[in-house]
Amino acid sequence: MKKIIAIALCLVMTIPMMTSCHKYEAEINVYNWGEYMANGSEGSMKIVKDFEKKFNIKVNYTTFDSNEVMYDKLKSTNLSYDVIIPSEYMVAKLISEDMLAPIDFANVPNSKYTMDEFKSQSYDPENKYSVPYTWGAVGIIYNKTMVQNPSKSWNILWDISYKDNILMINNSRDAMAIAFLKAGLNPNTANKGDIDKATNLLKEQKPLLQKYVMDEVFGKMEGNQAAIAPYYAGDAITMMANNTDLDFFYPTEGTNKFVDAMCIPKNSKNQKYAEMFINYLCEPEVAAANSEFIGYSTPNSGALELLPDELRNNPIAYPDKNYLNDKCFYFSNLPKDIYDYMQEKFLEVIK
Repeated sequence: MKKIIAIALCLVMTIPMMTSCHKYEAEINVYNWGEYMANGSEGSMKIVKDFEKKFNIKVNYTTFDSNEVMYDKLKSTNLSYDVIIPSEYMVAKLISEDMLAPIDFANVPNSKYTMDEFKSQSYDPENKYSVPYTWGAVGIIYNKTMVQNPSKSWNILWDISYKDNILMINNSRDAMAIAFLKAGLNPNTANKGDIDKATNLLKEQKPLLQKYVMDEVFGKMEGNQAAIAPYYAGDAITMMANNTDLDFFYPTEGTNKFVDAMCIPKNSKNQKYAEMFINYLCEPEVAAANSEFIGYSTPNSGALELLPDELRNNPIAYPDKNYLNDKCFYFSNLPKDIYDYMQEKFLEVIK
C-alpha cells in the first residue's frame, strides 16, 4: 500500500517536483563562477540539463564569485565537490597544497581539442590536473555617455572627475594587480613592500568609488548606474550586447590574461562521473555554444571553428597577438606568506 501511495504521489506532483522522482545513476557536485555556463536563457544550450538527460547523472550546480571564495570553501568545509573551475594561479595553489586529483585523461578524450598554447603552462606544467575551460584578460568597460575619449590607462580608475561613478573589482588578486601595474610594479614578483604600495594606492582610490563589485557589475553597467569598471573581457562582451552605450579597452600598461580550468578536488567521491562531465564540456559543439553564450574566449580548437565570425574575430575576445605576447601575463602562484599578506591587506582596504 505504501508503494502504491508513493507512486500516486509522484504522478500528481507538479512538473518541477516530478524531477525528484527520477532515479539518476549518480550525482556530481559542480562549483563554478556565476554567469559562467549556458543555461537555456536567450535560446542558449541548457548544458547542465542536457548532460543530465544524456548521461542520467544529476548535477548539483552552485556558484562562487572569486577564486578566494572558492578556495576558502574548499579549505573550511567538509563539502565534497567533483568539478571546480578555478583560475590558473589558483590551480597552481591547489596543486601545491595537494588538493587536486590527477585526471584520468583516458576518460576525457575530448581534451585533444585543447590548443597547444594552453598546454604545459606554468600552473600545470605536466597537464595532469586541469583542462582549460575558457580564457581571457582583464580590461576596462565604460559608458560612452559618461566617459568621452578615455585615456587607455589604469590611471582612469583614480580620476577624480569620475568620483562616485567608478566600480572596482572585488577580489584581491585582480584589484592588487591593477594597483601594481599603475605603480609600475610586477604582480608576479610581489613582496610585502610592493603590496604595501599597492594597498596605499587602493586606499587613495577608495573615496572615489561607488562600490566594490563582482557579479553586481552587470546590473550596474547595463543599467547606466556607473561610468567605469575593470572587469573580465568575456563579461564585458555580454554587457555591451545588452547596452550599446558601453565600450571596452585594454590598458596600455598591460594586464593579466587568465585561463579558467576544470579540475577535480582530491576529495571528490565521483571522479569517473566528474571526468565524464569535463569531457562533455570539451565537446566542440558544447564548448562553442557555451563560449557564444558567456562571451569568453575558447581554448578548444574544435569550438573555435564553430563560432560565428563576429565572435571569433572580436578583438575583445581575441586580442591582438602582439598585445597578448608583449603586455599580458598569467598570475603566478605566490608564496603562502605573500599570498596571505595580500589577502590581509586587501581586506584592510575594503572593510
